[in-house]
Amino acid sequence: MDEQLKIRLVEEQDFAGMLAVYAPNVINTAITFEYDVPSLEEYSERIRKIASHYPCLVCVQNNQVAGFAYGSIHRVKTAYQWSTESTIYVDPKFHGKGVARILYHALLSVLELQGFINVYAGVTTPNPQSEQFHLAMGFAEIALFERIGFKLGKWHDLKFFEMYLAEHTANPVPPVSIDKVKDTKAFQEISSKANDLLNV
Repeated sequence: MDEQLKIRLVEEQDFAGMLAVYAPNVINTAITFEYDVPSLEEYSERIRKIASHYPCLVCVQNNQVAGFAYGSIHRVKTAYQWSTESTIYVDPKFHGKGVARILYHALLSVLELQGFINVYAGVTTPNPQSEQFHLAMGFAEIALFERIGFKLGKWHDLKFFEMYLAEHTANPVPPVSIDKVKDTKAFQEISSKANDLLNV
């Protein structure tokens, strides 16, 4: 019998499974503009760097990665520190099971807990499934970069979506790293709620 699905923070043992979910998107699609599948070493270092400050959540079943979502830097200058970009990939075997919605909602909740205010998501178009998903999650379409990337023999547009997690106050408190919130009661409540919803 399959174990229950579980959402948690990424661990070193998850990197290979994450790469296995990500790699087909590099090879077969323009969902990511990356041309070559990174080595496990390169990909692991990439995720370690992201997870040192941002939430990187994995959804696992039987120790296999079903999907993952993380926040990452939007731009490097100090005034952008309240903004982050979101990324999500789910193994096609788990499409239609609510994994993406629950995983993304948990990610957004943790980003809000850290103190981020703006979340941005870039979607290569046309991609009706991802576009409708972001709209359903509460994002608003804000920009279209036409013919910005060339992959698989053609030029592709990139559509950007935006969500506000909190009010834009006059004296915003700088966001804290994931290490500052991962042991809090609020973080545990987010995790528990996500896992309860996964296994209803």
